[in-house]
Amino acid sequence: MLTTDHTLYFADARDLSFLSDESVNLVVSSPPYCMIQIWDSVFSQLNPEIKIALDNEDGNLAFELMHQELDKVWNEVYRILKTNGIACINIGDATRSVGKDFKLYSSHSRIISYFCKIGFQCLPLIIWTKLTNAPNKFMGSGMLPPGGYVTLEHEYILVFRKGGKREFKTDKEKQRRITSSYFWEERNKWFSDVWDLKGVHQSLKQSNTRERSAAFPFELAYRLISMYSLKHDVVFDPFLGTGTTMLAAMTLERNSVGIEIAKNFNEIINNRINDIVFYANEYNQNRLEEHKEYMKIYAEKQGELKYTNEFYDFPVKTKQEIGFKLKELKDVKKINDTYVISYNE
Repeated sequence: MLTTDHTLYFADARDLSFLSDESVNLVVSSPPYCMIQIWDSVFSQLNPEIKIALDNEDGNLAFELMHQELDKVWNEVYRILKTNGIACINIGDATRSVGKDFKLYSSHSRIISYFCKIGFQCLPLIIWTKLTNAPNKFMGSGMLPPGGYVTLEHEYILVFRKGGKREFKTDKEKQRRITSSYFWEERNKWFSDVWDLKGVHQSLKQSNTRERSAAFPFELAYRLISMYSLKHDVVFDPFLGTGTTMLAAMTLERNSVGIEIAKNFNEIINNRINDIVFYANEYNQNRLEEHKEYMKIYAEKQGELKYTNEFYDFPVKTKQEIGFKLKELKDVKKINDTYVISYNE
């Protein structure tokens, strides 16, 4: 029976010595956002000097100290990521008044700088715009210049690679790559540098958890895992939160490892994983239906397509798509700290 393993550790991601060097293929994660006030207490617990800096109205020092705590995680990410592996970091910048000064704190540029410093290659980044219905598109002095400030309605997905381009030399590797392909129209949308994705409601109702989760949309993790990994690769998230990266890995037939420092997230993660079989199968089925509808419209405009997928018997645009296959999730079992997902052949 075909299975994948997904292991959850409740630990501090600044020290992952229990994980082996070069043991994961892809990192998809979103850390706490530096200088966003809801994360002040989290960072201050990691380093009390941060609270002192904030109390002294030294925003620049607080910002740097926060990032130095994240740097410890990035060092571990570099160590456990395989050579030629890819890291995708979702991060937003912050605007904030500290004392009398209002300014932008650019976390995305600070993270890029550090990743390059420790040896990563920086690849083109993605800007994802959060669709919103908010009527106020400004901050500051209303209609009177020049004291207004634009609002931040986007975040960044930073993409890095450890070493050069991944190679596939054996027939088994090449076949695994073929079955992990994506559709032509998905390639055209996913590999754009601007994504329009609806943000996730982040408030948490449980009294024993922090107030917000910092969760990103399922579609964000789903795309990145599809784009930058193969079936049965290992996907890693050092800031697992409510488990979105792990859920997307389960849906796409990848293995995964998740780290979360807050043990009281266990119930939330468990509840989401308990629902993953139905959710994943419905999500994947909708993906197939969207492809069929797209190809139907495309064929009406452009003529019959040349290739047919060998598993689904529907048309595809290119030869690279004929081996694409999404396996149906069968069930999920928990063995100690590991969730085992089985798939129907």
